[in-house]
Amino acid sequence: MKRIFAFLPALTAFMLLYFAAASGIGQQSPALNWEQVKARFEAANPALRADALGVDEMKAEEITAFLRPNPTASFLMDQLYPFGPHYDPNVSGVRNRPLSNALTTGSISYLYEREHKRNLRLESAKEGTEIAQSEHVNLERNLLFNLRSAFVDTLEAKSVLDMARADLEYYDKIIAISRNRFKAGDIAQIDLDRIELLRVQYEAEIQTAIVNLRTAKIQLQQLLNDRTPVEQFDVTGNFDYSDDLKPLEDFRKMALDARPDLRAALESLQQAQTNHRLAKSNGSADPTFSVDAGANPPLDPYVGIGVSIPLRIFDRNQGEKQRTQIDISRNQQLTDAARTQVFSDVDTAYAQVESSLALLRPYKAQYKAQALRVRETVTYSYQHGGASLMDFLNAQSDYRAVQLAYLELIGSYLTAAGQLNLAVGREVIE
Repeated sequence: MKRIFAFLPALTAFMLLYFAAASGIGQQSPALNWEQVKARFEAANPALRADALGVDEMKAEEITAFLRPNPTASFLMDQLYPFGPHYDPNVSGVRNRPLSNALTTGSISYLYEREHKRNLRLESAKEGTEIAQSEHVNLERNLLFNLRSAFVDTLEAKSVLDMARADLEYYDKIIAISRNRFKAGDIAQIDLDRIELLRVQYEAEIQTAIVNLRTAKIQLQQLLNDRTPVEQFDVTGNFDYSDDLKPLEDFRKMALDARPDLRAALESLQQAQTNHRLAKSNGSADPTFSVDAGANPPLDPYVGIGVSIPLRIFDRNQGEKQRTQIDISRNQQLTDAARTQVFSDVDTAYAQVESSLALLRPYKAQYKAQALRVRETVTYSYQHGGASLMDFLNAQSDYRAVQLAYLELIGSYLTAAGQLNLAVGREVIE
């Protein structure tokens, strides 16, 4: 019994910890804002991380490009007689052993690269790393647009779900009012039935909004490589628009400085010019210097030096010189095309933002308030018998249509703002 009582405090503590942990299962995780979502994306997205490793691979190639040629060492033993001793014809009665007349030679040779070949290879490799880095930033730019779109879709789905629930709550109050009027004899049974039957539409809208919200969260979690249960994952943000829009020319200038794909095109042009210089350098002849030492039998040491130069009579790297010259022209055209694409993207995205703002302004300034005022007025009139059932249902339907259209327009604006950020190459509208 004493042992049992001794274990009671430990058992109690264990049970308290267990139930505390169990109660934490299924709790909602803190909602993530845009900056937190972007930070998780940059740290965990597998496609982005894999591409970053590709940049590291290009960085490692710089080491290979700057390596010097390895020297060559050789050893030669000649004038061997492996088939046994034989008589020396010059000396009567003297027999030579297999190694008695062996000629031993050792040599070291080294290829000397002229015309700055090694430095040009390193320069080209560094420019390749810069291109890979710019392309990595461009990939991140495109993936961030997808992330921002999924984030906006989630916020929009949350807003639509909140609106659907608020509409159902409001409609339930109307049903309660209608039942009171029916009991007082102000409306017929058929009118009450019609009002109650319309409730299923609100329930269906809520279920549709729940599915859309869940789908948007799943798409966002896929980009974040997040395994959190959907029910526990949530985001938060300002689902609204800003009427402050800079002139188009400002965005054009920012895009020319910030677009990583344009920077990659310019870097590719620079690398093509470096590769052409390297091709001309590779057309030059590189000498090979050698030093050898040996000994003639029986022991007569000697030392020799040598230089060999290839005669570039037929192969002067003509094809590579021509190819790299053409590649310069090709990259010039690609750079011009990239610059044109930048202007096109910025102009198109800017027009989309302007269009969204043109539609949102009257909704915020007039239509939303009007729809709410009409609904409240008709509802009051219907509650006191001054409006028909059809008037009330039409006013309710118009209010819901205006509210839903406003939320969809905000979502379109935020998507267009993300498209403008994508076109400029950095966040200019948050």
